[in-house]
Formats: sequence, structure tokens, C-alpha cells
Amino acid sequence: MNFDLPDDLAAYLDELDDFIEQVIKPMEERDDNIRFFDHRREDARTDWERGGLPNDEWYALLREAKLAADDAGHFRYALPSEFGGKDGTNLGMAVIREHLARKGLGLHNDLQNEHSIVGNNVGLLLMMHYGTDEQKAEWMEPLARLETGFAFGITELDHGSDATHMDTRAVRDGDDWIINGNKTWNTGIDTAPYDLIFARTSGEDGDGTGITAFLVPTDSPGFQVEEFLWTFNMPTDHATISLTDVRVPNSAIFGGEGKGLQVVQHFFNENRIRQAASSLGAAEFCIDQSIEYAKERKPFGKPLSQNQAIQFPLVELQTQCEMLRALIQKTAWQMDTYGVWSVSDKVSMCNYWSNRLCCEAADRAMQVHGGLGYSRHKPFEHIYRHHRRYRITEGTEEIQMRRVAGYMFGYMGQRAPKGVKE
Repeated sequence: MNFDLPDDLAAYLDELDDFIEQVIKPMEERDDNIRFFDHRREDARTDWERGGLPNDEWYALLREAKLAADDAGHFRYALPSEFGGKDGTNLGMAVIREHLARKGLGLHNDLQNEHSIVGNNVGLLLMMHYGTDEQKAEWMEPLARLETGFAFGITELDHGSDATHMDTRAVRDGDDWIINGNKTWNTGIDTAPYDLIFARTSGEDGDGTGITAFLVPTDSPGFQVEEFLWTFNMPTDHATISLTDVRVPNSAIFGGEGKGLQVVQHFFNENRIRQAASSLGAAEFCIDQSIEYAKERKPFGKPLSQNQAIQFPLVELQTQCEMLRALIQKTAWQMDTYGVWSVSDKVSMCNYWSNRLCCEAADRAMQVHGGLGYSRHKPFEHIYRHHRRYRITEGTEEIQMRRVAGYMFGYMGQRAPKGVKE
């Protein structure tokens, strides 16, 4: 029951801090790049003349930082050493993501679009797990060097939380497949040359098998971006797309014919624990900032920190952070020790509670800071707007709680989610 971080992981956090100070901070402060992180951030990042898409300068800066991190050996931390990584663990990723998020907004880590100097490149990890030898040879290094990429086409206009129901269909035509259907909230489609499209190829709605994932070129005839969806947090890279008789070769199948749901579930399971750790770190940032401000601000001749109305809400949030950190790190460790599907219920607990906690912490930080907290001169509104999204995406709070209830009350007999073969 030793709860100390492994020595090598604690030392790596110090190494990352040094890299941020020596390399990333100067990059952030150059050429007024701080405009992407101060009160101008939303406007600076958004190309309002091009439908609210992320602008080229913003993307270029993020790419520069990631490539610098890759050259320094940090970006691929989670990958095996054979692919240039550090054989990173789920525990390591959870600890690192909390650590980086607790530092607040910056070029080192900005969760609006999953940017980080330690990459949460789930697409790359999925390629490593599910790609054929030919796909790995073609994709792994270009994915790691940000030379290519693919968006995720899962959610549809009429289907969301239940991924076993979808209108998108693919039928075999010789050595090709013809795909028809739609996807929405198709994140990253503004720049991705490929879209990972999930389509039913056999079976009935509700079946865990019979869904196939296809790597579809976005310039394919019949592939159409219908509109980009403006959101609570801008800029937007979320689109609705349609597929009309889109033809792809059999080699476009990713993860095996009829086995696409496992790819989806793996993506969700890996990302949920990391997302939870990031939300925890962002919540701690909000609390830390509130404590410091309450010590300095002196209305009515005494510091705000002396008022129990200020103390008690922050005490409750801090208590939840301490408990949640223990559960996140324990769950991540169990995933490493017993398998990624061994504690799916705990992953869901971590995810929904952490995302909710972050929103509560950001809201409390606004209240403690008063008018300044409500303004964009503090990052709390940005944190709230972004992390509010996490309470919906990749499994809503209600879906996460439903999963936990399934294990508690015996409705889910298997360890792994539907469609997953352990």
C-alpha cells in the first residue's frame, strides 16, 4: 500500500518542468504568441471569416511545440520504445496529465483541442493496437510527426450514446466497400486527410459485432462536409458530414471486419482515464488560484480567506480532489497491472466525477474572484466552457453512471464493454 509515486515518474515530472521553462515558455512569449492564452485567446484562435475554424497561426504554433517536444523525447511518452516512446503506462499518463493541467493554460498543455507536449495521441495508440502490418508501416511515424491524421466518425445525427445503433451502412462490392450515411460531431475533420468511419456491415441494430471501421480519405467522391458546428467553446473543428456511395478498398478496414466496436470502446476506455486526470488537474488549478486570491483580496479591511463562506466551499472541493486523485491513480495502476478492461466501472467513476468536479471548481473560482473571475482576463470561463463538454462527449455522465450501475446490480456480467473481446 505504498502510495508514493515511482521515483522515475517523479523525476520525469521535473524533467518536463525544465523543458517547459527552457523551450516552451520562450516559444509562448515570442511574437505575441501569448495572445492565444490571455484574454484574447478565443478571438486569436478563431478564423471568423472561415466559418469559425481554428486559424492557421494557432495550428502552426501548436505543431511547433509538439515537434519540439518530440525532438526532446516527450511527445511519444505513451508509445513503446520500438516506436520512439518511453513505454509509458496508464498511471504515468494520468500523473503527467494532472501535473500539466494543474499549471493552467499554456503552450505546454491546452485541452481545448487535446494539445500537450506529452501527446494524448489516441489515434496513434489505436493504430499500434489494431493496424495491420501494412497500415503500421504507412501510418505510425507520420502520425507521430503530425504529418497525417484521421478524425473519428462515430456519432450520427440520429444516434449518439448507443454506438451499436447507426444509420451508416457499408456493403461489399467486389474488393471494395460502398459506404452511405452520416456522422456528426466529427472532431478534427477540418484538417484530417482521413476520417475513421464506423459503419454497420452485418448483423442487426444493437449487436456488438458487425460494425466495421474504415479509414476513409476525406477527398473521396461522395464525402461531404455539410457544416461546422459552433460550440460553447470556439474555435470549432466539429462537423456534420455525409457519405453518398463512398467507395473504399478492403484494405481501408481498420481493426478487422465486424470488429469496429472494440476500436471505439478501446478509444473511450483509454481516453476516459486520461480525461479524468486532466479535469482533476484543471480543478486543482482553479482551487489553487482561488486560495491565492483570497489571501490577497481584502474587502472590508480583512482578507477574503478569513471568511468561512470562502473557506468551506474550497475545502469541499479540495477534499474531493484528494479522494479523486487516489481513485484515478489506483484505477490507472490497476489497468496497467490487470488489463485495460479490468476496472471499466472505476474508469467511468473517475471520468464522470472528475469532469463534474472541474466545472464546479471553475464556477467557484469565478465566484471567489468576483467580476474579475467572470472576465476573460482570468482563464476560469475558458476552463468551464471546455470541461463542460467532457460531461457529454465520449459517454455522458448518465452513460458513465449507467455503466457503473450495470456492474453494481449485476446487469453487466462481463468485465469488458459490449463488442469487446478480451
